[in-house]
Amino acid sequence: MVHRIVRIWALCLFGLSLALVPARAQQSDPAAATVQNFYDALTASMKSGGTAKSRYDKLKPAIEQAFDISGMTALSVGPGWSSISPADQKALIEAFDRMTIANYARNFDSYGGEKFTVDPNVATRGSDKFVKSVLQPASGDAVPFNYRMHQADGNWKIEDIYLNGTISQLAQKRSDFGATLQASGPQGLAKKINALADQTLG
Repeated sequence: MVHRIVRIWALCLFGLSLALVPARAQQSDPAAATVQNFYDALTASMKSGGTAKSRYDKLKPAIEQAFDISGMTALSVGPGWSSISPADQKALIEAFDRMTIANYARNFDSYGGEKFTVDPNVATRGSDKFVKSVLQPASGDAVPFNYRMHQADGNWKIEDIYLNGTISQLAQKRSDFGATLQASGPQGLAKKINALADQTLG
C-alpha cells in the first residue's frame, strides 16, 4: 500500500512539473532575455571595477552578442551605406563596435547599488520587438532605456536604443556622422569613430 501511494505521489509530481514548464517558458520573451543577459554582464563588469580597458575586454563578447553592430552601423551611416565598398563597410563596423564597447566601459565604470529592470511585457510591431527597461540608481529618479529589437543571425538583437525612453541613439549618430561622411568619406568617418573610442578609453 505504501509503495502504491508513493508511486501515485511521484506521478502527480511529474505531471505537475510538466504542466509548469510551458508556463514558465512563455514568461520569458527571447528579446527581453537578450536585454537581461546584457544587463547581467554589464552589472558584473561594474562590480568588478578595474580599468576601462579591462572592462572593455569583459564587455566585448556580451555587447557583440546582444547588439546587431553591423545593422546599427548601416543605419547610423544612412542611405549611402549601400554605395560604400565592402572594405570600408568592414572598417566602419569595426570602428562602431569599438566605440559602442568603449562607451559602456567608460560610462558604467563602477557599482553603487544600481539596478536594471527589464519589463517582461514586450511589444511587437511588424518584424520588430520593443523592450522597455529602467536603470534605478542608488538615489534619484529611474532612467528609462528602451530597445528596438530584430532578428539577426537567428537571435533577437538590439538595433536601436531610445535614451530616456524616446530619443533614438541611431538618429543622433546619423546626425553626428553625416557631416564627416560628406566631408571626408567613409575612411574619414572610420578614423573619427576610432578616435572617439580611443578618447573614451583614455
